[in-house]
Amino acid sequence: MKKNRIVAGLAFAAAVAVVLTGCSSNSTAGSSSTSSVTKAQAAKATSVKDFGGMSGLVAAANAEGHLNVITLPPSWANYGKIIAGFEKKYPKIKITSANPNGSSADEVAAAKSLKGQSTAPDVFDIGTAVLDQNLDLMAKYKVSNWSDIPADFKDADGTWYYDYTGLMSVGYDSSVIKTKPTSITDLLDSSYKNKVSIKGDPTQANEAASAVYLAALGNGGSADNIQPGIDFFKELKSKGNFNSTLPTQATVNSGETPVVIQWSYNNLAWGPAAGSAGNPNWKTVVLPGTALGSYYNQAINADAPDPAAARLWEEYIYSPAVQNLYLASGAYPATLAAMEKNGTVDKATLAKVGAAPKDFVQLTADQASKAATLLTAGWAKAVQ
Repeated sequence: MKKNRIVAGLAFAAAVAVVLTGCSSNSTAGSSSTSSVTKAQAAKATSVKDFGGMSGLVAAANAEGHLNVITLPPSWANYGKIIAGFEKKYPKIKITSANPNGSSADEVAAAKSLKGQSTAPDVFDIGTAVLDQNLDLMAKYKVSNWSDIPADFKDADGTWYYDYTGLMSVGYDSSVIKTKPTSITDLLDSSYKNKVSIKGDPTQANEAASAVYLAALGNGGSADNIQPGIDFFKELKSKGNFNSTLPTQATVNSGETPVVIQWSYNNLAWGPAAGSAGNPNWKTVVLPGTALGSYYNQAINADAPDPAAARLWEEYIYSPAVQNLYLASGAYPATLAAMEKNGTVDKATLAKVGAAPKDFVQLTADQASKAATLLTAGWAKAVQ
């Protein structure tokens, strides 16, 4: 398996703006629900050719009538609109979205505990460290526009493929925090007492782990040495600044979690861009210095209860319409370069969001695995 991941160590500082746009997909239902492809055949399909083309894939997916996704909050990378767009385009397929606030580890746990059941997840949107520990759960499948995904953004056999990335950022309620933070060490100040939260347990969730990685980069560490990040959170805890509450849109609105370290597209989605549902005082800052990014990965459950619908979902995810929806959230999609070249990118949205960062640090598969081991050994002791 090809495990290359992008790693760059140059400085990048950016502020990202976002406008949430509607899905441009049409309401075409595709072909009828009569399919000549059996579920067993669909589970082994490695491309749309195995269905005789897109109409055959749609027919097989319609015959199943269901799709199970997991850990996809509606505000995360525009997944609310992405899911709604799929159901509009393929109305014979009902999506069940489980555990929207769960972690990558929760996805794997569900796949294992629900194996053989109709409620098992069909597809994954998963962090690299957890993915690489569970490759035996993934099926091989290459979407129709496989060539639009850069070689280093995918497994050569189709086991996984990048979908989008953001940059780690600090979101803060400007009515509570009057001075914008300019470094991660600013969060150690007494003005941040019981105010700083991350998205869960770093030993289980990629986004939470990435907050530790960001802290490492801001305290003399590196992708090869994330111990300074663990040490930072130990100090944050000892000063009383670490807030263990799991942040959500609701806790941000209520003031329970006034500072959140998370992906830029999630902080942006919780602020004014969310309209009446958001916090109008919520600001997002990508700290100056070395930036941290991390592409999430799409993959299909090898034991998916709806194997054709799972493959249709991936075809949909990598269509320009949905890749543009990722972009509209402030997340940079995997096929952005190809879309810019072939003219399918939403130019107005790209202009508002800004060009994709050229230089940022992203942990390789090996680095993420070593970091996970270190977190497992040291995180609980640091924040207990």
